[in-house]
Amino acid sequence: MPNTLARSGGPRANPYTEEIAALLAGLLRDVILARDPGVEPYFEASATLPDHDPELLVRCLQAQGIWFQLVSIAEENAAMRRRRTTETEQGPEQVPGTFARVISEAASSGVSAETLQALLDTSAIRPTITAHPTEAKRVTALEIHRRIYRLLMELESPRWTPREREGLTTSLRNEIDLLWLTGELHLEKPTVSQEVAWGLHFFNETLFERVPQLLDDLEWALGQYYPDHPFDLPPFFQFDSWIGGDRDGNPFATNAVTHQTLRDNSRACLLHYRERLLAMLAKLSIAAHAVKLPETFHAALDRELQASGSAEAIQQRNPGEAFRQYAACMLRKLDRTLEGMDNQAEALPSQGYASADLLISDLRIMEAGLRDVGSEPLAKSWVTPFRRAVETFRFRTASLDLRQNTTVTTRTLQVLWPQRTGQPEQEVPALESKEWRKWLLDELAQPLEDLPTFAELSDEASAMLGLLELVRDDRKVFDREAFGVFVLSMTRSVEDLLGVYLLAKYAGLFADSSGVENCTLMVVPLFETIEDLQAAPAIMQELLAVPMIRRTIRDLGGVQEVMIGYSDSNKDGGFLTSNWETSKAQVRLTQVGKKSGIPVSFFHGRGGSVSRGGAPTEHAIRAQPAGSVGGRMRLTEQGEVVSSKYANRGTAQYQMELLAATVFEHTLKSGRTQEFTADPEFDEALEAMSGTAHAAYRKLAEHPGLITYYNEASPVEELVLLNIGSRPARRFGASSLDDLRAIPWVFAWSQNRHMVPGWYGVGTGISSFLSVRGQDGEALLKRMFEESPLFRLIVNEVEKTLARVNLDIAREFASLVPDEQTREEIFALVESEYQLTVEMIKHLSGAKKLATRFELLSPQLERRLPTIDQVSRQQVNLIRRFRSAKADSADQPDLAPLLHSINCIAAGLGWTG
Repeated sequence: MPNTLARSGGPRANPYTEEIAALLAGLLRDVILARDPGVEPYFEASATLPDHDPELLVRCLQAQGIWFQLVSIAEENAAMRRRRTTETEQGPEQVPGTFARVISEAASSGVSAETLQALLDTSAIRPTITAHPTEAKRVTALEIHRRIYRLLMELESPRWTPREREGLTTSLRNEIDLLWLTGELHLEKPTVSQEVAWGLHFFNETLFERVPQLLDDLEWALGQYYPDHPFDLPPFFQFDSWIGGDRDGNPFATNAVTHQTLRDNSRACLLHYRERLLAMLAKLSIAAHAVKLPETFHAALDRELQASGSAEAIQQRNPGEAFRQYAACMLRKLDRTLEGMDNQAEALPSQGYASADLLISDLRIMEAGLRDVGSEPLAKSWVTPFRRAVETFRFRTASLDLRQNTTVTTRTLQVLWPQRTGQPEQEVPALESKEWRKWLLDELAQPLEDLPTFAELSDEASAMLGLLELVRDDRKVFDREAFGVFVLSMTRSVEDLLGVYLLAKYAGLFADSSGVENCTLMVVPLFETIEDLQAAPAIMQELLAVPMIRRTIRDLGGVQEVMIGYSDSNKDGGFLTSNWETSKAQVRLTQVGKKSGIPVSFFHGRGGSVSRGGAPTEHAIRAQPAGSVGGRMRLTEQGEVVSSKYANRGTAQYQMELLAATVFEHTLKSGRTQEFTADPEFDEALEAMSGTAHAAYRKLAEHPGLITYYNEASPVEELVLLNIGSRPARRFGASSLDDLRAIPWVFAWSQNRHMVPGWYGVGTGISSFLSVRGQDGEALLKRMFEESPLFRLIVNEVEKTLARVNLDIAREFASLVPDEQTREEIFALVESEYQLTVEMIKHLSGAKKLATRFELLSPQLERRLPTIDQVSRQQVNLIRRFRSAKADSADQPDLAPLLHSINCIAAGLGWTG
């Protein structure tokens, strides 16, 4: 085992993890010795990384990057094994984050079956897959990772003979060899269509199968603890997607791409249904003489046979097998549906399934028929999971959200205004004026005889209107739920939201022909900055008072969704303030919803890293304000988070159950237990700490040299060349901090080991509070650390981030900044705040060393950090060399070593941005 790459995690390290890590390290060493023996001394850490030989350095970095990938797979496998062991030895209710645990607690605390059914009926849990450019691994590598994971699962079994085990180990070595031979870097920037294929990979590999199993697990838990009550399980767990619909700053997400995305999404689930139907057809060999078929099923079969046009052939192929005949009729209809899809039909063929509802109806007929002949276990095994899959994924796999920012939607309206009013474009009212708002409201109230037409539109305005017209038309082609919502980035006023509804009216997206009653597309505001979060309650109060908006919400489910952004609020206000302001906004928006009679639910824009809202699922949900969940939870799953959660079936199953079970727990306990009840004293303390933390963070953010320092003391400019996403790193080509996307902001601070977005300002916030409040303040913070889920989350995640900071390495990156004054001023601020924050966090947690109290994280860091540190130091040299060569030569210098170092560190940390 390599001395640093797979070093022991200490006494608390899981022995099984170490065993698997040692096996994988040995196999990787074998591959290295066979493919490139010169790398082996560096892999073993008996020599420092080669600075003199760029080609050898690339191969060494590749080896270390592969090792990080392998050890992550080992840790995932060990976590799954640990959960299975706990369930076997202690019972399913002892596994944290499971339905069994939550339902058993509900039963023991007196929650009625009727209360649980009401929760199921109103719940909506929807992870949203996004193509934010934070996934450095190619799909080809993900497929190899999955095969390695499955081989490790096979090796867990004691049934193999030594010869068979050797064969499995050889297969494992071959997969690692293939990983070595597979190009790790994207040679070209991926297209949006390639990102769509990347997203669909996870549905095809795991999610199509796992969601029905999720419902089966819930049904089992309900049956165990409420045995006398039959429950109905609606499709409360569904997926949404932004891939192909997110236009915010991405010029490559065109209307044509969105249309093709819908087709690809639809085809993916239809092909899955075909596989399921073929499997069911093969199994349903129930002979007519063995059972007495009910008349209702006979009648349904006769109808389907006549409609098929091939009744005789189907009956001859499956004589006397009524269920097979019915399934054969279904297969013919499904094939015709697929043919229409492949032929780019403008509507699904009438001879096929015109909607998912018709396929669901056929499956219910099959279920009822099997139950009526005494074969309910067969129905539950073969048909019910299929029907639940169709209820979940329908004919769209995931509902495609659209996202655009207010700059584009407003400019479009300004282009349309002269044509609607007949006045010169120079006289367009100011956006914040009463005149502009009055025009919006008057236009929304004005009945239309026909949809308006517009001449000589800008390309931007034409594309914006065309997108909404696409929603109108493509819903009829694919699925009524093919589109989700319209997310409006940079929402700053109620006029921003009314403007999108007006554009939807012009595009024919109102339910009535005159366009005055209600819109068929919900507009979801995204509040991102601290100022926007603070303004959100007033904006939503105004919006929910508009009669047309109220009618729209009523017809779209009765709940108004609001998206809150963790990434940009963090970039704007710092970690502590971001968490506090997002929490406050939810409390106030929930109150606005209650006052208006329209519930507000939340869409959490979380990323992978701590500074972008990433945190353990159960802790993040428990930290939500009391009463703010209500069985409803949407959250973004971005980049490497998607592959870490959904690449493998067992992990995907647990992650989905963890999400759903914790949402149910929060809802059932909210306001009933101390953990899920607001405490005004805690809120007052957080408000005070947030104020001083925010001031400290803004002092850094507003330093005139910060952008220069950030650009020069990190590989932010070079990481754009990594080609890990279709979207540009900045909106509108600007270069200010406000306009910089949060992902590269976090990515760059991670690479240079400052980790500023994940902790800066927290030390000042806590220290200032303690200096003002003294011993009483200390006692209060200790109590908050024990009793406040939000404060505990903040402290825990800051401590985890601080454990990854390395100030010595950060200082080396700072040396890349030529201007001495800028370099020294910025680094001094970082160093001082870091030391203060470490002191405060250790004081609160009682830890002598950072992160040692986290049982799983501590050994992970010990396995990874020595190598990450070595690669980080090498990266400083690579940046300096690359920039020097670029300045001295007209030719592009060799970027490969630097990009491999970025990839390697990202793999070691477990995130990019």
